[in-house]
Amino acid sequence: MSILQRSLVLFAGLFLLFAGVGFVLGTANISLLLVQSFAYALIALGLNIQWGYGGLFNFGIMGMMMLGGAAVTFISYPVNPEFWGSDGPLMLGKALLALLAGFALIWAVRRSDRIGIRGGWKTALTVLAWIVAYFVYRSQIDPAAAYIESIGSGWVGGLGLHPVLGWLFGGVLAAGVAYLVGRICLGLRTDYLAIATIGISEIIRALLKNMDWLTRGTLTVTPISWPVPLPQDFQATGTSIADSFVIARLGFLAIVILFVVVAFYLVQRAYGGPWGRMMRAIRDNYIAAGSMGKNVTRRQLEIFILGSVLMGIGGAMLVSFQQIYDPGSYQPINHTFLIWVMVIVGGAGNNWGAVFGALLIYLTWMISDPVSQFLFNGLSHWTSQAGWGEIPDIQSRASQMRVFVLGVVITIALRYAPRGLIPEMVKRNG
Repeated sequence: MSILQRSLVLFAGLFLLFAGVGFVLGTANISLLLVQSFAYALIALGLNIQWGYGGLFNFGIMGMMMLGGAAVTFISYPVNPEFWGSDGPLMLGKALLALLAGFALIWAVRRSDRIGIRGGWKTALTVLAWIVAYFVYRSQIDPAAAYIESIGSGWVGGLGLHPVLGWLFGGVLAAGVAYLVGRICLGLRTDYLAIATIGISEIIRALLKNMDWLTRGTLTVTPISWPVPLPQDFQATGTSIADSFVIARLGFLAIVILFVVVAFYLVQRAYGGPWGRMMRAIRDNYIAAGSMGKNVTRRQLEIFILGSVLMGIGGAMLVSFQQIYDPGSYQPINHTFLIWVMVIVGGAGNNWGAVFGALLIYLTWMISDPVSQFLFNGLSHWTSQAGWGEIPDIQSRASQMRVFVLGVVITIALRYAPRGLIPEMVKRNG
């Protein structure tokens, strides 16, 4: 069976699986799963660009998703008049100027070799510049943060703009951070790159959890606006509760699918052209590609940024849909490991495989808990009838079964389809 035939069969089976789950759970629940799974598909496309196209081991996906969530929260949450009517904006402006001054100082010192300062003197001067920039910035941001947290609701609030603008800003914010991370880390070997991105992701999580003045930290922000009418809006016009949830979620799903289709089309076109051939050459043998005049580091930075953009947008979509931003809810297993399983099982280097893996794995992840509860309840009833007693802590045991099921899925996939269920199609000449 060719890869194309296999793809058609797999997607047909996936459609039947979603249809079966929808028949059991109902239209409202399956529409919820579809929105979230397609948002994860966009994130999986981002990882596929980084790893499948460029061979970059990025384990900082959670950080990019958190940035996207923070971005859409800031852009779409209603304006906080208490903050804008206080001295908070002025104090934050001074902190921003201090930050820019610090970067300017560091930039100038890094170019001090042009005036004859080299070697150890330049290194010492650079370290000193970083220390000075840090203390100058902290001298402004600490009092500003303390002041903002002491007034009104204790944080800056949002801008009250359309959520789709927040999604786009999430991509831009993730791109900016990815640029800084890439400039520092992309010279590292693959295993060191993986460790570095894990560390940076944890730094981002720690910052967003503790910047109460900006994100409210663990106090959470809710409700976050939808880009389409909410179920309550449809209910106000006389629509039933069940139908209102279905209609509202289908509208949200349409926008998410539009983003996925546009991103898929653009990436597919780029990968099928000269840029894609260059990326494959760098991935397969970066030394040979570099010897042919290709700027390997620059091209790797491109795909690292591009993949992070999709991760930021996908993270923003999920926060908008859930209508709550809680930095404390992000966990590596849900927001990094799960994405890697999607790409590995679906097929690295193949966009169709990434999308298929995202839809399949997310559905498996979500339904494994209720299915496990159903099986454990049935088994517990049988054991109690047999005089062995009931199974304790069924709910927590069922939640733990998610990880077990995911491990079984990835083990079977790697055993029988090591290149993924829909692997990369390599065209050879001659």
